[in-house]
Amino acid sequence: MSQDAKKEPVSSTSNKSITDELIMKITKEVVIKFIEVGRLSPPKFAETFQDVHRTVSDAARGGAVDKENA
Repeated sequence: MSQDAKKEPVSSTSNKSITDELIMKITKEVVIKFIEVGRLSPPKFAETFQDVHRTVSDAARGGAVDKENA
């Protein structure tokens, strides 16, 4: 019962603004994971980083993530 009282309501977290800095940090973490698991090589870094950044930005700002239009 005490755990329920500690939970933050969903509406208060969804009202926080998403900053460019937060989007960049999330993008960086995703790209680092790709590098760690061997899914990203240096020649593809720039293209992959841009794709991940666009996807994270669109998702964070509530836009639909549509690979066809990216």
